[in-house]
Amino acid sequence: MSLINTQVQPFKTTAFVNRNGKGEFIDLTEADLKGKWSVLIFMPAAFTFNCPTEIEDAAEHYAEFQKAGTEVYIVTTDTHFSHKVWHETSPAVGKAKFPLVGDPTHQLTNAFGVHIPEEGLALRGTFVINPDGIIKTAEIHSNEIARDVKETVRKLKAAQYTAANPGQVCPAKWNEGAKTLAPSLDLVGKI
Repeated sequence: MSLINTQVQPFKTTAFVNRNGKGEFIDLTEADLKGKWSVLIFMPAAFTFNCPTEIEDAAEHYAEFQKAGTEVYIVTTDTHFSHKVWHETSPAVGKAKFPLVGDPTHQLTNAFGVHIPEEGLALRGTFVINPDGIIKTAEIHSNEIARDVKETVRKLKAAQYTAANPGQVCPAKWNEGAKTLAPSLDLVGKI
């Protein structure tokens, strides 16, 4: 069953976040995702190879996410304690100003369909969630393939545009400011 247009299931976990040079542990629930756009980026585990490159990529685009009224959450099956040490010891991960979410009970990885039971790890999954807690985009792929956060930003902006402009759709390769389509009978067979 697809998660698209479904409500984020209830969860409770702890994250490590370091903003303005001050690290802290924060509790996180599905209620924290409401009222703003959210992007959940699932990764297999801390201290792996591709994961720091993706966190660094997300950190380099974080200002763009914030400008779009969006919070980014990196989720692995590790604990928030592991994330604190990972943040302190990896130069790439140390750039993160967004929450590094621990999911040692696999509640989130199971709820989002990215859990690998035989490994206790997560697949690489990316989810854009609207302010009502509804999942609008989902991307899941094999762990040896890292993502490009520019594409996540593009999908977020498309989801935000269509939410603000009902009746409009974003065509292939749509980017902010580009032309959209208004589906109608007159367009059938003309595109």
